[in-house]
Amino acid sequence: MKTTRPEIPASGGRSDAPTKKAAGEIPISSMGFKPFAVIAGLVVVLDQTTKLLVLAKMPLYHSITVIQGFFNLTHIRNPGGAFGFMAAGSQGARNLLFVGVSVIAMGLIVYFYRSTPKTYPYLASALAMIFGGAVGNLIDRLRFGEVVDFLDVYVGAYHWPAFNVADSGITVGITIFIAHLVLGKMPN
Repeated sequence: MKTTRPEIPASGGRSDAPTKKAAGEIPISSMGFKPFAVIAGLVVVLDQTTKLLVLAKMPLYHSITVIQGFFNLTHIRNPGGAFGFMAAGSQGARNLLFVGVSVIAMGLIVYFYRSTPKTYPYLASALAMIFGGAVGNLIDRLRFGEVVDFLDVYVGAYHWPAFNVADSGITVGITIFIAHLVLGKMPN
């Protein structure tokens, strides 16, 4: 019976590839927890700070023109999901659904982040932005039963649904994630 020894990479045994863990154990991202916490925390802090300013300084439905014909700050409340999804539904069922979906999504994001090797910093950052945005909107949902929105982009009479910093973090993160998928740049 012939036995072979495993080959040692030219790097002296070090590899940038994620290491194999015991069955059921999730490999920790080579980037570690700190970058995730910093990026997600920055999104949450910016989101909650801007919302506090809007709540303190702008009456509900008040609008301030920033760029005429294109951008306003407009204080609104969104009881629904993205683009007002389920806004007219039962508040209890709606909140239960959105809180539950948020918690599940945040768990999946942490799982994917921990599985992302350090050679994918943009993907890891995107996951942290999505997580931070989810936390920012979840805080609103738990505090108010709805989300504070205030960024109003429009052209003439055509308005994009109002959004906030958390939504922006989610959108940028998802855009980077989709770019990785489309360009075939996802880790194995």
